[in-house]
Amino acid sequence: MTEKATFGAGCFWGVEAEFRKVKGVKSTAVGYEGGSMDNPTYKDVCTDRTGHAEVVEVEYDPEQISYEDLLNVFWENHDPTQVNRQGPDYGTQYRTAIFYHTDEQKRIAESSKKARSESGRYRRPIATEIVPAAPFWRAEEYHQQYLEKRGLAACHI
Repeated sequence: MTEKATFGAGCFWGVEAEFRKVKGVKSTAVGYEGGSMDNPTYKDVCTDRTGHAEVVEVEYDPEQISYEDLLNVFWENHDPTQVNRQGPDYGTQYRTAIFYHTDEQKRIAESSKKARSESGRYRRPIATEIVPAAPFWRAEEYHQQYLEKRGLAACHI
């Protein structure tokens, strides 16, 4: 049996590529979540008016990988102290967010964020929002596994 986890950590291309490398992750999909518009397009989300974040929905086998381990992948692959941006990308769609699907995920995410905040690792406060999962709107097909389709390992400059 699989479970879902959903993360926003900037441009979804690179985030998806990192999660696809993880043993126990069965599938990924990139899309939009957390906004007010139904069935948004990439063009809609890029206006910065829909309120959606670019996210990766991860389907995983909890017997092979824990939610805690997925959170570690999330934390290690972006700067959670940046507000509405990651690297050269800026706008609310690039915000750092954890969309929890169960009360247990919420508890684990909050505990993980607290531990990271208290670790002394970051000079600025962690900006990651932890919010209930909302409708997930799958992104256009050309965004799915974007880097893999192009033979690229990452999209960072």
